[in-house]
Amino acid sequence: MPDIIRKVDYFTVSAPNKVGEGVRMLKVLRDANVNLLAFSGFPRGGRAQIDFIPENMMALKDAAKRAKIKLGAKKTGFLIQGEDRVGAIVDTLGKLAEAKINVTALDAVTAGEGRYGVIFWVKPKDVAKTAKLLGAM
Repeated sequence: MPDIIRKVDYFTVSAPNKVGEGVRMLKVLRDANVNLLAFSGFPRGGRAQIDFIPENMMALKDAAKRAKIKLGAKKTGFLIQGEDRVGAIVDTLGKLAEAKINVTALDAVTAGEGRYGVIFWVKPKDVAKTAKLLGAM
C-alpha cells in the first residue's frame, strides 16, 4: 500500500510554558470530541508553541472558542501515513530537495504494527508546489 500524503490545516496556540498547560487544552478538546491527526508542542521565546492538527477544523475552532483558547491563524502542513520501512521518508524528502523546497520542520514516529507517520511543514510560498509535487490530497 502506498503512503498517503495529505495537506492539512493546523492552528498554533501560544501558551505559558508551565506544567499542565498542554494537558489542559487537550482535555478541552477530548471533552468536545475533537479528534487530532497530530499535536506538537515545544518551547518558544519563554512560552510554549502548541500546534493542533485537527481532523475537523470547525470542531476545533468551536471547542477552542467555548474554552477561550485563542487559536492563531490557520496554517498548512503535510501529514504522511504509511507502512513502516527502513528509510521510509527518504524518497519524499529527496523529491523536495530536488525541487529546492526546504522543509521548515518535521516530526516522524513509528505507530507500531508496521505503520509510521510524519508531519512536516514548508514555507507558505512552497505549500502549493509541495502539494502538487507529492500528489497530496
